[in-house]
Amino acid sequence: MPLIEVKGVTKTYVTGDIETPVLHGIDLTIEKGDYVAIMGPSGSGKSTFMHILSFLDNLTTGTYFFEDTDVSTLSSDKLAMMRNEKIGFIFQAFNLLPRTTVYDNVALPLLYSKKERGRKEVESAIASVELSHRITNISNQLSGGEKQRVAIARAIVNDPDVIFADEPTGNLDSKTGTQIMRILQRLNNEGRTVIMVTHEQDTADHAKRIVLLRDGLIEKDAPVKHRRFAEEGEIRK
Repeated sequence: MPLIEVKGVTKTYVTGDIETPVLHGIDLTIEKGDYVAIMGPSGSGKSTFMHILSFLDNLTTGTYFFEDTDVSTLSSDKLAMMRNEKIGFIFQAFNLLPRTTVYDNVALPLLYSKKERGRKEVESAIASVELSHRITNISNQLSGGEKQRVAIARAIVNDPDVIFADEPTGNLDSKTGTQIMRILQRLNNEGRTVIMVTHEQDTADHAKRIVLLRDGLIEKDAPVKHRRFAEEGEIRK
């Protein structure tokens, strides 16, 4: 059973009498444990597609099955619960709470979760991104790379099935970006599914597979031929 299966997905935004079609019929299957980079030029529909996959937006037509559940049949409350418990988000802009400690930022998803998780899991998530020494620091006191690592810890604290990363290295220098890719690579090696939107080829090459969108359609879906491994700082064939 695939983790994600979409067929014929379209998305049209309607503002008054104006209709703006963005996605024109997308078919895609993602297996559990995959690492997919979604690429495409500005306006290709990649962010819209990611928002649909992560339950942040609704498709217009087509079908979307997540773990064999038809997403279109779910209530808004059920979708919100799945979004909180099944999915972790990493954003380009970090989206941390200002003037709030690292611990409290990472613990935030647990406030809305029915899972039995608490201090131990929060501390473990923070340790996994090597920020235990910053656990009581206010988020405003952190560097960009540290903020993104806090965002990753927050994304994994609920032990999600899939991690969505939207331009995770977009606001970082290359060295710090490599650290972030190393963490995402490790999470995937541990069995988590990673779906990443990026416009950077070097970043996409860390994935196992690249899906290229153009004008709201999949132009190419292929394995990465020369995959980059941040752990070793090298490219393997």
